[in-house]
Amino acid sequence: MTDRPEPWQPGSGPAVAGKRFAPATERNRDAILAVLRDELPPSGQVLEVASGSGEHAVHFATALPALDWQPSDPDPAALASIEAWRAEAGLANLLPAIKLDAAAQWPVDKADAVICINMVHISPWAAAIGLMQGAGKVLPPGGLLYLYGPYFREGIVTAPSNLAFDASLRARDAAWGLRRVEDVIAIADEEGLDFQRLVEMPANNLSLLFRRPF
Repeated sequence: MTDRPEPWQPGSGPAVAGKRFAPATERNRDAILAVLRDELPPSGQVLEVASGSGEHAVHFATALPALDWQPSDPDPAALASIEAWRAEAGLANLLPAIKLDAAAQWPVDKADAVICINMVHISPWAAAIGLMQGAGKVLPPGGLLYLYGPYFREGIVTAPSNLAFDASLRARDAAWGLRRVEDVIAIADEEGLDFQRLVEMPANNLSLLFRRPF
C-alpha cells in the first residue's frame, strides 16, 4: 500500500470533536518510531514541527514516555485536532500544541530534538529553509533534526508513485512538490547542521537525519 500523506481537506476523513484523521499516519508511524528510538536522546524535549492531525504526537509520546513531546502547527484547525487527540490520550508528557510557522519566527528557543514529518513537500521552499534555520537555533550541540517524507535523489530512479504524487502536488500549488535530498542537505549545511545518514523507509519514503555539531 502506498503511503501518500495528502494535504487534509474538509470531508477527506472523519472528524470527531475536532479530531482529524490522516490514514498515512497509521501506516508509517511504527517505521518512523523504530528510527527515532535509536536516535532521540533518552530524555528531554522533542519539538515536532507541522504536527498535522496530532496522531503522530500521541503515538510517539505514548511509546517514549521519558521524552516531553511538543506538538506544533501553523493551522488553527490542526491545532484544534492536536488538542482533541491530546485530551483523549491524557498523556503527561504530551504538551499543549503551539502555533508555529516553520518559515516565521519560532515561539520556542530550545529543544533537545526537532522532528518534521511530511511537511517539506507540502509547503513552499521557504518553509524548508525556515525549518533548517529554526532547528539550527534551538538545538543543542549533538541535537537531532529528523525529516521524513518522499524525496528525489541524484542518480536514483524515482518510483512512479512519487512522480505521480509530485505532479499532483504541483498541480494543486506550484510552490509545492517533492524536493531533492541534495538541496535539503545544502540548506541544512548553510545553517550549521551536519547530515548524518539517510534511511530507506517503506512506500518509497526516506528518513533524513541531521545533527548540530559539537
